[in-house]
Amino acid sequence: MKKIIDDKRLIYKCCSLYYNHRMTQEKICKKLGLSRATVSRLLEAGREIGIVQIQVVNPSDFNYGEMEQQLEELYGLKDVMIVEEQPLDTTYDRIERLSDTAFDYLCRRMKSGDFIGVTMGRTLLHITKTKKEYRENRDLLFVPMFGGVSQKRTGREDVQSNHIAVEFAKKFGGDYVQFLAPAVFSDEKVKKMFLKEESMKYIYDYFSKLKIVVMGIGVPNISGTALVTEGYLDEEKLNEFVEKGAVGDASLQFYNIDGDTKPFDEFNKRVVGIQREQLCKVETRIGIGGGKKKAKAVIGAITSKSINVLITDSECAIEILNYEKMRT
Repeated sequence: MKKIIDDKRLIYKCCSLYYNHRMTQEKICKKLGLSRATVSRLLEAGREIGIVQIQVVNPSDFNYGEMEQQLEELYGLKDVMIVEEQPLDTTYDRIERLSDTAFDYLCRRMKSGDFIGVTMGRTLLHITKTKKEYRENRDLLFVPMFGGVSQKRTGREDVQSNHIAVEFAKKFGGDYVQFLAPAVFSDEKVKKMFLKEESMKYIYDYFSKLKIVVMGIGVPNISGTALVTEGYLDEEKLNEFVEKGAVGDASLQFYNIDGDTKPFDEFNKRVVGIQREQLCKVETRIGIGGGKKKAKAVIGAITSKSINVLITDSECAIEILNYEKMRT
């Protein structure tokens, strides 16, 4: 894994915050999750390699720095990372680039003692399959953010939350807990009775200690969505949600373009997992999603406060900015 001070993307962002945005080193440390010494070394590296001259300039292999800052300022986001979208990219190629970027971001954000929440999905699973290696020795605990008792059919990749927590622990060298409950109950009353069991209280204690959460951003009108393949929701109900204005889901909570979850309470309240109010209190809430079709889902995830860090691709980022121009 490359050293932080060799990361041109990070060097550029650090220098731009310091010189263009007049941000103090102390504030940069807090924003980027870095030590004061590391920020000083990044600023020095910026001067040494020519990023800082008369003005802060982008390195030739990174063209989206200004777009990242534009999205951060537009939505008040903590951080935005945009990866290059190639014309011949497959879905696998896109997920691979997003996953590699998410891996790098987690490597520099995670600190010893952190409790880290994970959801479900192929994107999160792919983070654990990246060829990059995590060499730090930190005391980390990975927590599934909703129930994940497996209903996996033979021969299908397991993308449920409990399995994701296990794979993250293997990849990053931490520990994990299991949330031994269904993700969705058929009746809210049954769910409430279930949660009264003493054996279920432990998971909500873990939720209150989360420092970071990592979520894939789902789109309800894309075929093959994990919500359907994992048996949490049938296509008829999913189509009904789309007609009501659903643009996406994060942590199994549906929302519309304005971030409103209430139209989908019939489903959302049957989910056994972290509550929206508790989720919004987590310091770093990372959402991962790319492609033009996910632009509205990303906007909804941001406006619902489900995420405050975005990892996306250039195609999605451009579509988001175009959409906002049309709205204004």
